[in-house]
Amino acid sequence: MSNIIDTTITIVGAGSAGISIASRLLRRAPYLRGKVIIVDPAEKHYYQPLWTLVGGGAANIEDSVRDQETLIPEGAKWVKDTVSELVPEDNLVLTRNGTQIHYKYLVVTAGLQINWGQVKGLEESLGKNGVCSNYSADYVQSTWEAIQNFKGGTAIFTQPSTQVKCGGAPQKIMYLADDYFRISGVRQKSTIVFASGLPTIFAVKRYADTLEKVIERKNIETNYRIDLIEIDAEKKIATFKNLDTNEIMTKDYDMIHVSPPMGAPPFIAQSSLADADGYVDVDKFTLRHTRYRNIFAAGDCTNLPTSKTGAAIRKQAPVVVENLLAIINNKEMNAKYDGYTSCPLVTGYNKLVLAEFDYNKNPQETFPIDQSKERMSMYLLKKNLLPLMYFNGMLKGVM
Repeated sequence: MSNIIDTTITIVGAGSAGISIASRLLRRAPYLRGKVIIVDPAEKHYYQPLWTLVGGGAANIEDSVRDQETLIPEGAKWVKDTVSELVPEDNLVLTRNGTQIHYKYLVVTAGLQINWGQVKGLEESLGKNGVCSNYSADYVQSTWEAIQNFKGGTAIFTQPSTQVKCGGAPQKIMYLADDYFRISGVRQKSTIVFASGLPTIFAVKRYADTLEKVIERKNIETNYRIDLIEIDAEKKIATFKNLDTNEIMTKDYDMIHVSPPMGAPPFIAQSSLADADGYVDVDKFTLRHTRYRNIFAAGDCTNLPTSKTGAAIRKQAPVVVENLLAIINNKEMNAKYDGYTSCPLVTGYNKLVLAEFDYNKNPQETFPIDQSKERMSMYLLKKNLLPLMYFNGMLKGVM
């Protein structure tokens, strides 16, 4: 017999968005204690932005992880299970283990699913034969091994045309690798290739101009509008598809860092919450679902037209909380999200461009300096301060 739970608020996903929203809700509305459920199977919680530096040998994986149970806010109940189906017509969440959760209000914060299988041969090749990826807790340290073991030849860094967690991450590791290849003395006998499914290096011109200069300085070859579709790890051949002409091409490599295709989890994509691309269809300002008035969403699983970053979630969480509490208390929703996002673009060891912008691609910079310039201060902010702010501030609902 299935377990049946009735609750006021169900939050699907205990990542950055889910935990910070739950914490804020319970701080703002203590009367909700015991009435908030968080559904997520993961026992570990990772601060994934640090993985760029882990892959580049500049940080430890241990610094990026906490036990999930230590982060679930007091007053919330954790259902350690995987969501199998969302039935918004019946205010119902179904889990893999047979639990039925009936809610009055739903917050969907399930993040992105990494689709390793969309690149033929990738999953079985990870962590060996020069194939690596920063997008996995299990394999991020193999990136650093691959960079250290690289003795020259061709190093390819890919970015898919799909949405990805932190749009700048696929190129950041490339800049660190270039720096290390120079330190280890192999750069002169190496070719570095950035193979991206996107049309440009970055979507905001102010920061793209800086990155173009970085690419020129580092002598990196760029190929745009091509997607990696297959890896032959034995022969060290990568196969790409040109997204404009459908032409298939191959490239030999000695090392390849893959940023895999990503998309919304199937239980979202197959539900009536999804838009045509499979993401939760929300109003981009209020973050409430466009059709279901008792449902909100935040973070990477939404169709918000902005970069999928933790910094974006930090600005989305207060909007969800304010507007959800307004709905619960029969008041008007007044909180608005302007599309703010931030991408700390590591351009080398001790160098970083802090990109911050809104829906209109207008810069929204925090500091009274020109953040489009490479700076050591911003690198130290990313490496030393942001992880502390994440675990001790954002997840606790205090910033």
